[in-house]
Amino acid sequence: MKRIESRIDTSSPAYRGNYKAMTAIVAKYRERMQITRHQRPAHEIKRVRDQGKLLVRERLDLLLDPGTPFLEFSALAACDDYNGEVPGANVVTGLGVVSGREVLIHADDSSVKGGVWYTLTPRKLSRLLDIALENHLPVIHLCDSGGAFLEELSGVYIEGGKVFRNQCLLSKANVPQVAIVFGHCTAGGAYIPALCDYSIIVRGTGGVFLGGPPLVKAATGEEHTADEIGGCDLHTQVSGTVDYPADSEAHAFEICREIVAQFKPPTRSFLPEREPEAPYYDPDEIHGIVSPDHKVQFDQRELIARIVDGSRFHEYQPAYGTTLICGYAYIWGYRVGILANNGVLFSDSSKKAAHFISLCNQNRTPLLFLQNTTGYMIGRSYEMEGITKDGAKMLMAQAGSEVPKFTVITSAAFGAGYYGMCGRAWDPRMLWAWPNVHMGVMGPEQAANTLADVKIAQLRRKGNEPDADEMKALRQRVYEKAERESNAYFGTSRLWDDGLLAPVDTRNALGMALSAASHAPIADPRYGIFRF
Repeated sequence: MKRIESRIDTSSPAYRGNYKAMTAIVAKYRERMQITRHQRPAHEIKRVRDQGKLLVRERLDLLLDPGTPFLEFSALAACDDYNGEVPGANVVTGLGVVSGREVLIHADDSSVKGGVWYTLTPRKLSRLLDIALENHLPVIHLCDSGGAFLEELSGVYIEGGKVFRNQCLLSKANVPQVAIVFGHCTAGGAYIPALCDYSIIVRGTGGVFLGGPPLVKAATGEEHTADEIGGCDLHTQVSGTVDYPADSEAHAFEICREIVAQFKPPTRSFLPEREPEAPYYDPDEIHGIVSPDHKVQFDQRELIARIVDGSRFHEYQPAYGTTLICGYAYIWGYRVGILANNGVLFSDSSKKAAHFISLCNQNRTPLLFLQNTTGYMIGRSYEMEGITKDGAKMLMAQAGSEVPKFTVITSAAFGAGYYGMCGRAWDPRMLWAWPNVHMGVMGPEQAANTLADVKIAQLRRKGNEPDADEMKALRQRVYEKAERESNAYFGTSRLWDDGLLAPVDTRNALGMALSAASHAPIADPRYGIFRF
């Protein structure tokens, strides 16, 4: 493989302008991450301490192998909802290493309103368990939740069902799960430890019950303490609902680590093929390459050169369908097939993508999609050429693909190009966005102009001439709404991705994701009908 020859001039005004703007965007992102992860009201921290419990990040420190990375998912979930008062949707999820094994972790965050579940909480948990199912990864549940937030019972009720259903499917697939009960597992939450292969409960603070003391009193008139109806001794000595008693949180982690150490070693479907090699070019230079304005194009080869091993890349069909780059590279020693947008998708680039995806499935090469697209080209001449059926070929090849797929949105993600480049609905194993990203059905300007044109046509059909000021106000209103809803934080808040990434962290996240994906077997691709 040849090393990509970078053409970036780091002394140019454009580079310096991009660098200044992008570093500010990333700094704001890191500040929001820091607040979400660590900033809590003093009275909430005092409440947790008074209960004799650890904070969720302290628990992760005890659980994870020392010196190993933790890849957190959707850390900014709910950041644009609930007035920003439910950081991370009250739950931490991610990929880490415990007793030498790669595992997925669900950890309730009881430092906000007792860790109660909002609608986005079980949705985030369901996504974690989807990842577990797709990649055959064990799951560790750190349970400490006050149950459903009473003002969102209907949303939690519906979304929560998939959490328990996914737990059952994991058991059916022989993927082990361990639960540690630090606090209360109430109502539906009681099923989380009950559906696990192994469960541990901390004496004095842990509790598992379908109905807590207030509900039991209201429903039956009986009065009991939480320990009497769902505590450690009841469930480990009488009911058998929980397997292991623990005298402290530290003791519970010791038991958990011993259990995980007994798991059957994983069978890998693919392995690193060579020693990892750092990119030849400095990844920090990505900040000067990418414009904060998603309408300004850049060469995605320059990003590839700062993500892949040795900045080496074998480009497939370099002279054909040039608005889509396809080719092979290595990331942390793993071979990957990369598809990266260098503009709008035309018929030739769509057909090139379909063929390249088929090749990667043929030789069992995971796929990486680097999205920066305004969509598929439109217009009469392009429809005559067959853009719709050629785009459908790309979609069909991508949907029938069986190798692991990963997606990183680097700038723009608009229209059906978001689908063709493996957006959320197309089941990438993991999908991330950078904090500068904009995405939506169309760009804000196009949305504003399209709606205004439709409204003008409606008025004229009725014999009315549109008022210029009203049309200007309409355009502005639609533009502002589309601009806000295409923002990276709007999407990540609603779990449209698996989290935002700083550009310089992308390579490490992909390395962990590739290793995780290797746990699952790769089936033969099965395609539908290609319209030729």
